[in-house]
Amino acid sequence: MTNIEIPKKVDYIIKELEKNGYEAYVVGGCVRDCLLEKIPNDWDITTSARPEKVVEIFERTIPTGIQHGTVTVMIEHEPFEVTTYRIDGSYSDGRHPDSIEFTNDIVKDLSRRDFTVNAIAYNSKTGLVDPFNGCEDIQNKCIRCVGNPVDRFEEDALRMLRAIRFSAQLNFKIAEDTKQSIYRNADLIKCVSMERIQVEFNKMLISDSSKLNLLISTGLLKFIIPEICDLEDVIQNNPYHIYNVGKHTLIATEVIEDELYLKLTMLFHDLGKKITKTTDKNGIDHFYSHSRESVKIAKQILKRLKYDNYTINKVLILIQYHDYRIEPKRKIIKKLLNKLGDVELFEDLIKVNWADTLAKNPKYAKQKILNLIESEKEFKHIISQNECFHIKDLAINGNDLMSIGVKPGKDIGYLLNKMLEIVINNPELNEKEILKGKVLDIYTF
Repeated sequence: MTNIEIPKKVDYIIKELEKNGYEAYVVGGCVRDCLLEKIPNDWDITTSARPEKVVEIFERTIPTGIQHGTVTVMIEHEPFEVTTYRIDGSYSDGRHPDSIEFTNDIVKDLSRRDFTVNAIAYNSKTGLVDPFNGCEDIQNKCIRCVGNPVDRFEEDALRMLRAIRFSAQLNFKIAEDTKQSIYRNADLIKCVSMERIQVEFNKMLISDSSKLNLLISTGLLKFIIPEICDLEDVIQNNPYHIYNVGKHTLIATEVIEDELYLKLTMLFHDLGKKITKTTDKNGIDHFYSHSRESVKIAKQILKRLKYDNYTINKVLILIQYHDYRIEPKRKIIKKLLNKLGDVELFEDLIKVNWADTLAKNPKYAKQKILNLIESEKEFKHIISQNECFHIKDLAINGNDLMSIGVKPGKDIGYLLNKMLEIVINNPELNEKEILKGKVLDIYTF
């Protein structure tokens, strides 16, 4: 018999329910993770005890979802969800059952769950309860719906995206009947709120962004971010490119590190190419000012998908500067640092440039990558030497200028910017008295 090591507090809840004459099991993702030899994030418990009985048995409880049979049991300030076995009625809103019916049958409860790998229960007395062969699907690395996939997706259309997310997280394939059902019912995703879609999309993106191909082939992406699908038609007849914009985008998104804002940056960085494409007399394609247009389109998408303002702003600034020519020259790097206003953003921009380059023609990639390596060295030197690249880092400020007779107002800003320009080119001149002298040389009193 398979043995799963259940945490003491979880085991205590199960034993207390059994002591009072009820069945209880750990269920769902925690069982799946244990069978995959992973550490579960949380432990869900299912029981034949009705919610009011759970409240009676345990000293501290919270009726978090009592109408659906869920009670949170507090054990030493730690919460555990305990849900009564139930059968769901029809789903007219495509998310919540219109009615539920409590049952004493664990198999009936497991039959309402999304995928076979999540429809396994366990306790130390009975062992595994696996009526839908979830263990076999785990062994075969397969995501398969419990029962009829159409029924599962009509109950909650988000399950289609969850199938792809689990495929990404677990590196599992999707069973053919489940995949075909996603393809045939992809338009149901329109009924799901953008907030819920975003959560699943994010998990997929940072787990294995190559699954974006699966989102495209199943037809889901055209209902979530159709703008990405449109890029497949944009050919790049240009020596620096060997892929269409769509494929270039998918490769760049895949190769960048698994940080959400970086993945989103690469996914949206070339959206403007479709509307900025021009072809010169030699048949070479150009995409002038595509970064600016990409920012506009990306902003609309990010807002539509309900991303927070912090993420939106960070992604947009990286898209805005993704095509900026980074050279291993300190003056150029300091000017870019001044524009970005953030050291970390420069480091991110290097990563963005790496990913962008790796998705282009490898014939020209070597020199660009060498440039990026040298640029990073110059950047580190600037930071280690505390070289000035921002007005606030100047040895002189507005008060110093007024003390030598400069009038308050726009002259202050103008002169500080002039001093910054001087110091960026000549770091050794960043001393108060030297800069005062420079101001006196150019300012007319």
